[in-house]
Amino acid sequence: MDNAEATRRLHTKKQTLDDAYAAPANFLEIDVINPITHGVAKKRYTDYEVRMRTNLPVFKIKESSVRRRYSDFEWLRSELERDSKIVVPPLPGKAIKRQLPFRNDDGIYDDDFIEDRRKALEGFVNKIAGHPLAQNERCLHMFLQEPVIDKNYVPGKIRPN
Repeated sequence: MDNAEATRRLHTKKQTLDDAYAAPANFLEIDVINPITHGVAKKRYTDYEVRMRTNLPVFKIKESSVRRRYSDFEWLRSELERDSKIVVPPLPGKAIKRQLPFRNDDGIYDDDFIEDRRKALEGFVNKIAGHPLAQNERCLHMFLQEPVIDKNYVPGKIRPN
């Protein structure tokens, strides 16, 4: 093989405008945003908006927004641990120390704590949702898309159409 042949460029297909602006490859974006603290005293809790956008065929609804509290994330984790074959990542801790009385801050309702937890919950749900096996689990679909989680649901797989 002579030098000219060895260094000849491979002919690559020129990208067309249609290619450049085509729908992106499969994507799944989940944001945990807009924390709101509700109630007073012992009835106080913070929930978060879980907003999802996707073009994955397994999700019938392509865009959704639901509100979830920490206990809902715990529910999702326990359902996946019980029913799926995936290794479920840990949730951010319960922050028991932050719930003790006589603190100098707002404890688990402190803005910095809420923001740290929000980021950790977002990382948690994105790790799970990015797992191909988890994407077929009914509990994940319910968590991401149903306004109210039906804790009496029948666990199982979602079959893409």
